[in-house]
Amino acid sequence: MSYTGEIEVGGPADRREIGDLVITKVAVGPMNNNAYLLTCKTTDEQVLIDAANDAGTILELIGDGGLARVITTHQHPDHWQALEEVVAETGAETVAGDADADGLPVAVTTRVNDGARIRVGTAELEVIHLAGHTPGSIALLYDDPDGFAHVFSGDSLFPGGPGRTTCPEDFTSLMNDLEAKVFDRFGDDTWVYPGHGNDTTLGAERPHLAEWRERGW
Repeated sequence: MSYTGEIEVGGPADRREIGDLVITKVAVGPMNNNAYLLTCKTTDEQVLIDAANDAGTILELIGDGGLARVITTHQHPDHWQALEEVVAETGAETVAGDADADGLPVAVTTRVNDGARIRVGTAELEVIHLAGHTPGSIALLYDDPDGFAHVFSGDSLFPGGPGRTTCPEDFTSLMNDLEAKVFDRFGDDTWVYPGHGNDTTLGAERPHLAEWRERGW
């Protein structure tokens, strides 16, 4: 079956192969968080994006292949409820945005900012800092050499708009970063994997940028 990214808590994960990676998406916890396991097809090295909840589900997904590192997209607790247990069980390194790292329940091995590179075996993720939802929110870019760009957006971008902000200044910051660092840089076929719910593409969201600015959220 083809990948859709449409999953539900307690249901099966969804899986796709792109370039050097296998992406496996699972929904966990009472807030329907997404966790993404990235597996290098060449080396079998694995990296997890957001150990959000349900450590048992995530550890089962990881399996016997081990886990090199966990990347946390931002400091909100619904995105790290399983982090301590996953790290304890796997010995994985931890990665987070510099401005959010102190808000996590574990010591962060690697604090990252714009442009940092994170290995997944022979593949590479680029860090995109999107300040607004939280000060240190990050997205992760995998630019498939044989296809199109893939952006794991955390809670900074969803189908229908940017993530929640608490003041006009944070909203403006997030919109400015999304436009300059994501929409102005990547094409409409760019696939977006958010922190909750279904996936989207930049092409589906681009026509609504002015509307989001106007409504202020």
